[in-house]
Amino acid sequence: INNNYYSPAPSAPAKRGAFILLEGVDRCGKTTQCGLLLQHLLALGITALAMRFPDRTTMVGQLINGYLSQTREMEDRAVHLLFSANRWEASNSLAQHLANGTTIVCDRYAYSGVAFSSAKSYPDARHKELSIDWCKACDIGLPAPDVVIFLDLTQEEAQKRGGYGGERYEKKEMQMRVRQRFDELQKDDEASGRVPWKVVDASQSVEDVQRDINQIVEETLQRVNAGADLKKMWSDDNNDPFVLPDVVLHVPTSTSNSDDA
Repeated sequence: INNNYYSPAPSAPAKRGAFILLEGVDRCGKTTQCGLLLQHLLALGITALAMRFPDRTTMVGQLINGYLSQTREMEDRAVHLLFSANRWEASNSLAQHLANGTTIVCDRYAYSGVAFSSAKSYPDARHKELSIDWCKACDIGLPAPDVVIFLDLTQEEAQKRGGYGGERYEKKEMQMRVRQRFDELQKDDEASGRVPWKVVDASQSVEDVQRDINQIVEETLQRVNAGADLKKMWSDDNNDPFVLPDVVLHVPTSTSNSDDA
């Protein structure tokens, strides 16, 4: 960590922050629910902030934005590495906030990166090199979330929502393959005991989805406050936790775009 930006705190908080991740296909309402969850946590007096991937405000993020908005073409493996780099460039800040006791509410993360990239590998043989294992390798060692809240929505429902089809991946066939990849990632985490997944029916009203999410987050906060370790993304060793940095003050943050996905 760059000492020009961080200074030691006089004492450490008793508990680390929780890392809450919302995932799902496009237009399932993640961004809306992340905003509502953040407001809920702050109202309870919990120190929290929102993060979103891709973060389109960075130099790497601007390249990604050009690709997603279909103004720029790139080789698929290069695109995947850019998405991974976008997460890595935020990893120090993310870990520092958690160490300082701040709960992170995150809109998309490495699971989306792997699901979307590997979804290109089927049925198009030209992209067979984009296997799930290859895509996961780039993010091994990142801080893993304490819970993945998956907002489940059918493609029929997603297509009815405003803005659908405006970006490169918002095509029915692609989204269906992405959903299959999420299923595989969930099963892998469940088999390894690495990260718990909770599935929420995103076709419910905004209020009902929010209620379900709040209940899951309450249970997760209790688990974290009881001393649960933060794990590493896709580590083969569940007994090798992610080691958070020392507590510091003045953690720099970046703003991110707020369009729903």
